[in-house]
Amino acid sequence: MGKDRERNGARFTFSQVAPVLMRPSAGLPMNEGLDLKIATTTLRALVLGFGLALGLASSPALAGDGFSLPNVGGLFGGPSDQTAYTAEMFVASTRKGGAHSTELTPGAKARYSLDYISVPPDHKPGAIERPGFGPASPDHHFVVTSHSQLDEDEFREQVAAHLSGRIGVNRDVLVYVHGFNNSLDDARFRLAQLAVDTKFGGIPVLFTWPSKAALLAYGADKESATASRDAYLKLLEDLAAAPGIGRIHILAHSMGTWLTMETLREAALSGSPDLHGKLGNVMLAAPDIDLSVFKQQIARLDPSHFSIYVSKDDRALQISSSLNGDRRLGSLDPFSDHDRDLVEKLGVGVFDISNLSSDLIGHDNYGAPQAVRQMGAHMEKARPGESEAQAVIDAGADRSARPAPGEITTQDLPPPAGPQTSAQQ
Repeated sequence: MGKDRERNGARFTFSQVAPVLMRPSAGLPMNEGLDLKIATTTLRALVLGFGLALGLASSPALAGDGFSLPNVGGLFGGPSDQTAYTAEMFVASTRKGGAHSTELTPGAKARYSLDYISVPPDHKPGAIERPGFGPASPDHHFVVTSHSQLDEDEFREQVAAHLSGRIGVNRDVLVYVHGFNNSLDDARFRLAQLAVDTKFGGIPVLFTWPSKAALLAYGADKESATASRDAYLKLLEDLAAAPGIGRIHILAHSMGTWLTMETLREAALSGSPDLHGKLGNVMLAAPDIDLSVFKQQIARLDPSHFSIYVSKDDRALQISSSLNGDRRLGSLDPFSDHDRDLVEKLGVGVFDISNLSSDLIGHDNYGAPQAVRQMGAHMEKARPGESEAQAVIDAGADRSARPAPGEITTQDLPPPAGPQTSAQQ
């Protein structure tokens, strides 16, 4: 249930995502509920290990409430008679090489592509199905089925072509920016999962930067993210200029939230804090941003565009706080009076996703079905006067009345000159 308040002229929204999940098991103190969750997860992991050893991994007895076994290399189960989903996305990347590249492109300029991701027909909301070992199977796993490189002009042309003919919110774009310790496939598959689970009808776009995809490479990842700001800003400006585009929504996670805020702050300094009127919802999931830094960033932007998804139990952000010496925005606890006062002054929407965790780290809660549904509802919200707006490939062209063309006149050409005589020469 959302609550809107006014304090010192600032807008404050606090919402609980899936309130039934916001507390431990009924009748249990907070710590006992957490211990029970950890014990249950450990027990199920042990059962899974014994089950695999005995060849019983496909037994329904091993799948409890909210618990499912990953298909291991397609070994347990044949092809599905259902059709896989296909998620189409544009990719702007400052990765120098292919899927496993961890180096910046020359000059940190973006490379573009159009990728197709196959999402398995038995996909469960909130999950990213990947093989434990062995090759991925489109029947059971996320798979990259097509990758077409584009140059800068082709990218803009393809975006315009994909927008043409779309109506209302289907003209929108969702830009996803991943965080620390993410490979290219991690990012592509997450965006595909989000697009499918939110039933997003617009165009997904991934901005990816060369994370080292290593737990001990935090500093190197921060430098790569910093170097990618100009390429990210150029992507946003190109999208804002696309003919017929609706709104540009942004979903950023972890270190990607810092990159997003720095880029939008740079846009504000250049005179376009709302991307020329095209900025939609900016959703910051588990933001790995110093509180004091965020206050400076948001001061130059309109906070009504922003929502933050926080978890007081996010262990990754707890480690980041230790490394950086200050609390991170994404670890705020809205149930704490002190933190609630801090949040109210920011003027942004706040959603507590503390108890949506599917693991002991709690850093990817934003991918849970309850959180994804809330994000989808935000993006699908109708905008006055735009429900019937249609994108056309030449939208934005000069359609002002032109004067009638003048009368066309003709005049005979002079006869060709005759051959010159020797005297004339």
